[in-house]
Amino acid sequence: MLDTVTVMAADGIRRRVPTVLTLPWVAWAVLRATGSERGFPLVPAMSFTPYAPATSVLPLAVGVRSGSRAATLMAAGAGAALLGAVLPRRPATVPVPHGPRVRIATVSLRRGLVRPGPVLDLVRRLDVDVLSVQELTPRAERDLRAAGIGDLLPWAHVIPARPGSAPAASGAIWARMPAVAAGAVPGTFEQPTAVIAVPGAQPIELTAVHTAPPATSPRSVRAWTGDLAALPAPQSALLRVLAGDFNATLDHAALRAVLRRGWTDAAQRAGRGPSWTWRPLRLPWPRLTIDHVLVHPRISVASVRVERVAGSDHRALVVDLVLPPR
Repeated sequence: MLDTVTVMAADGIRRRVPTVLTLPWVAWAVLRATGSERGFPLVPAMSFTPYAPATSVLPLAVGVRSGSRAATLMAAGAGAALLGAVLPRRPATVPVPHGPRVRIATVSLRRGLVRPGPVLDLVRRLDVDVLSVQELTPRAERDLRAAGIGDLLPWAHVIPARPGSAPAASGAIWARMPAVAAGAVPGTFEQPTAVIAVPGAQPIELTAVHTAPPATSPRSVRAWTGDLAALPAPQSALLRVLAGDFNATLDHAALRAVLRRGWTDAAQRAGRGPSWTWRPLRLPWPRLTIDHVLVHPRISVASVRVERVAGSDHRALVVDLVLPPR
């Protein structure tokens, strides 16, 4: 009798295993669909959502092989929901209007270790008008100036790291055209803001964004959440642009909340949303899209490209914008 009970119990456990194995993917799909991820480690885990649909074939295969209808349906539903969340959406075809243009690039200097040569080469080769720089250090700034960045982009607004912060907490904007320093957006790192006079166009207010990475602890997630919440809204008579390292993907509810204020993600608008911008320097994977250029809805996006910068773990995001004429 005892042997029979033991066999029945083992059989029941065996039947439940496929369903239990499916639950992490179901939970992931629910979190992504509802935007209810909160805290550590759920927030950093959401960065890897683009990889979830591919891995969802594992519980699906287990469900099919075991003959568990419930597990099969759950795995298939979770996989479909995750795939729908990450598939690139073809933007509506909108003719790019004629008008004044400005080319903006955002570059992360990897704690100031990127040499000036690749940065100046990017500016010179692509004829960049405005450069948003993150992870600048005093030494990196000196090297860039000595290498001649001022000859290419004569105007600069650099905010050194505040006392007690890491040296790479500094941020900067370099511009080809006249500009006026307009302070900064508060945050964990320095995020300078400048009003830039584009010939023939209305001025733009650009902020070099660099939020805290939410990768290591509950405290880091709280800092990241606060940094994103502090970003300004685009509803202003002044045309605003946010460009830099948001340390967030579009799978994060906190970044989608920023977009709902009225911002347009330039890469999404140009159909380049899935283009990755960060990976570990010595590893091919993972590849995440954490750098963005967000633009005022009255600004049109002509093109978006990503460019390798030697020595950086980020790829540069280079965006051509068409501005309303003055």
